[in-house]
Amino acid sequence: MTKEIRFTKMHGAGNDYIYVDIRKECIPHPEQTSILWSDRNKGIGGDGLVLIGSSDIANYSMRIFNADGSEATMCGNASRCVAKYLYDNGDIQGNEFSLETLSGIKYLKLNIEKNEVASVTVDMNEPSDIQEIEIKLSTGHQLTGTTVNMGNPHLVIFVDDISEINLPVLGPQIEHHPLFPGRVNVEFAQVLSPNKIRMRVWERGSGITLACGTGACATAVAAIQSGKTKRKPDVIMDGGTLTIEWNKETNHIMMTGPATKVFDGKIEINQ
Repeated sequence: MTKEIRFTKMHGAGNDYIYVDIRKECIPHPEQTSILWSDRNKGIGGDGLVLIGSSDIANYSMRIFNADGSEATMCGNASRCVAKYLYDNGDIQGNEFSLETLSGIKYLKLNIEKNEVASVTVDMNEPSDIQEIEIKLSTGHQLTGTTVNMGNPHLVIFVDDISEINLPVLGPQIEHHPLFPGRVNVEFAQVLSPNKIRMRVWERGSGITLACGTGACATAVAAIQSGKTKRKPDVIMDGGTLTIEWNKETNHIMMTGPATKVFDGKIEINQ
């Protein structure tokens, strides 16, 4: 027996997900559904599946499933898209709301221009587990990186020339390295100026993506912590740019960037 499910395809700086409002729809097996729908040849295509729901502790909730079916604890780009979805559908009164995630409650502020969501700022809370480590790969590469937890784990590696990094080879080796039993998101970054960083990402559970919001935050934290940039750099990724501010007074990371709707659709699902 099949049932028709309504979805919305959205992206934040190129980091694209399939969004389903589970206040109206039912996805009984989100892990398997994410694998099927994320396939760019045989499915809808995306970096994963995001479920928008109600919450007992915040205004709304968000669950994220990667393209491999694993559940993510947080996604900055997805949270901004959830904000746009809720605003466009008339759910948000005003321009601020709270969002329950597996990494805690996030607070979002919509920047509205001419009744449209121009950008969204997300309070990503405080970074943690910031430390420099050395990692040796089976290929013989010896790398120095900075771990940063932004509600999910990251390893940021600064390089002189990001164009020389073989991300499809290095990314999965680092993600599955024994140092990270729960796997890790990997960012390679090149500092362009005190206010600009070029970054590429290998996301845990999804592989190469065009952008990663928590990864941009982690990269900015690692750069600021080591004195490579000022406290509000732009992080330039393959799919777009996010502005990251590490507030000195609150120690919170504020992430600002776009959210774009691609299309609405319907798809049949086996019940």
